[in-house]
Amino acid sequence: MAHGFFLELLILLASSLVVLSLCYPLRIPPILGYIVVGLLIGPGGLGWISSPESVAQLAEFGVVFLLFSLGLEFALPKMLAMRRLVLGVGLGQVLVTLLSFWLIGWLLNLSVTTSWVLAAALTLSSTAVVSRELSRNHQLHLRFGQIAVAVLLFQDMASVFFLALLPSLGGQTDQLLSSLAWTLVKSALLLVGLTILGPRILPRLFTLVARTRIEELFVLAVLVIILAAAALTQLLGLSMALGAFVAGMLLGESHFRHQIEAEIRPFRDVLLGIFFVAVGMLIHPVPMVEKLHWIILLTIGFMVIKWVIVVALAWLVGEERRNAWQAGFALAQGGEFGFALLTLAGALDLVAPAQQSLVFSSIMLSMMLTPLLLKMNPHWARWADRRSGSAPPLSQAADSDEPHVILCGFGRVGQAIARFLQREQIPYIAIDSDTLRVREALLAGEPVLYGDSRQRTLLRKAGLDKARLVVIAFDGFGDAQRILEEVRALRPDLPVLVRTADDRHWEALQAAGATEIVPETLEGSLMLVSHVLELLGTPTERIQEHIRTAREERYRLLHGYLHGERSRIADETGKPLEVVHPVALPETAHAVNHRLGDLNLEQIGIRVQALRRGTVTGQDPSPDVELKADDTLVLLGTASQIERAEQRLLGGEHHG
Repeated sequence: MAHGFFLELLILLASSLVVLSLCYPLRIPPILGYIVVGLLIGPGGLGWISSPESVAQLAEFGVVFLLFSLGLEFALPKMLAMRRLVLGVGLGQVLVTLLSFWLIGWLLNLSVTTSWVLAAALTLSSTAVVSRELSRNHQLHLRFGQIAVAVLLFQDMASVFFLALLPSLGGQTDQLLSSLAWTLVKSALLLVGLTILGPRILPRLFTLVARTRIEELFVLAVLVIILAAAALTQLLGLSMALGAFVAGMLLGESHFRHQIEAEIRPFRDVLLGIFFVAVGMLIHPVPMVEKLHWIILLTIGFMVIKWVIVVALAWLVGEERRNAWQAGFALAQGGEFGFALLTLAGALDLVAPAQQSLVFSSIMLSMMLTPLLLKMNPHWARWADRRSGSAPPLSQAADSDEPHVILCGFGRVGQAIARFLQREQIPYIAIDSDTLRVREALLAGEPVLYGDSRQRTLLRKAGLDKARLVVIAFDGFGDAQRILEEVRALRPDLPVLVRTADDRHWEALQAAGATEIVPETLEGSLMLVSHVLELLGTPTERIQEHIRTAREERYRLLHGYLHGERSRIADETGKPLEVVHPVALPETAHAVNHRLGDLNLEQIGIRVQALRRGTVTGQDPSPDVELKADDTLVLLGTASQIERAEQRLLGGEHHG
């Protein structure tokens, strides 16, 4: 079925919206969702988009924006510091993997040329998939993430030479040396030119743009820089993504980095989603099912070989076992440049259609498995630690018999509490499930146990029977409830302090046995209020009285907010948030000349915070007050409750 480009784009975006809305509740990685969309609407599925080439150009910009944002993360000084990984593990991975797959192809009686093409296609990993998942899981700055990025960068550069070699393998051998030499010269000129001119021009350009304070101009400047760098490398016959990465790397040193990253994120995520949809369109289910056993066998085979090579090379350059294993799983798949190599090789008759289809499908399957492998990476790391005998000990911190504090979670908040406990010489034991954090803490002499705070055996190991206090120092309602249940089963009398982001689950945590609940954002607001009042000369006793009253009333004074352009009306789980909304009463309003209490607003969950009449505002108005024309009521409730209240106040909705 043929459609115009804009209709096909609408179909693509609408289908993505539906499928991704199902993926997030089911905790399915978004990449798999996008690939499924491509499979469904592409020529191998429903055929709503018959030609993947119609969105291929747009999809390529997704990788361009991804590499630019990756360059922002890895500024030039950091890249220079990573040269051992790029040249050691990166170069080694490409050479060893290429030779290994070429030898296997030769042993299978494939021609030298065909073996080389298939080996090159399988050697390259997916920059788009790996970078996207590492960024989404906040793993780019972990050591295995840096190893993976270093190898991917070398692979991207190697792909340029692989593509340049194909015409010569197709019979144009006289152009081989000149083509390679010219590619080397262009790459060197590009890198040297951008490295010299970039730091001098780009920061000055963005300084001038920032001074205008025009948000659209800043966004346009970012887009122009990305596309100009991509266009320059394309004109030189190099990868557009490589140019975008270099531009991002140069801007990563500027103080505009975080603002630039925030501005391009929407473009990057949408365009990268289109890229993965385009990848999904290349899947043809019927041929894949017919040779599924060969596809699975090839996928397992080449992923295992690539994993072994990466792990071995990482060990050789001195990386820890856990980081080597995780980097191996991150780089085991095939990649998008493999598709490009196979497509061009097929056009040059270097590979047979059956071979091209088999390897193509195998690369596709490996890319679909990668998000799941990366999601399991923490488990691989713990298993590697146990194998090497370097797992954080569980009993090292639990030697003291004196009364102590148990800190469940040793992140930012847990460590802050620990520092003050140290000053007061109050003993404590922390529990954390982050292996790297626990190892670092133990090296620093901190009394930390490795494991899950929800486990009763670990709480006992931490000395729960002798503890003076338990502090749940991380924000997670479900986990906090489980810990409270375990603590109350063993020590019903023990005080438990729970940290939360806000007070949404106050009643449930109190019912579970929390002694004190500290909503972080609301307590931060109270601290700011106390400083404001102190600077304005309010007596200390009065400030303390305000703060105490706010806490006794369960922060009621701080509930809700006036809605703005960027405000959210629901939290990340979809639960509606309370907002403050003023409603002006014209002469024709139903509520005029009615008592406030007669309107029964509390029945729909609304609290009237204030009544403004002329220039006078009264807080918490009495139910007996009679409303007048031009009064303004300040309401607190969710968006739907506010809407019902407005209907009742203005139009007289039935209220029983």
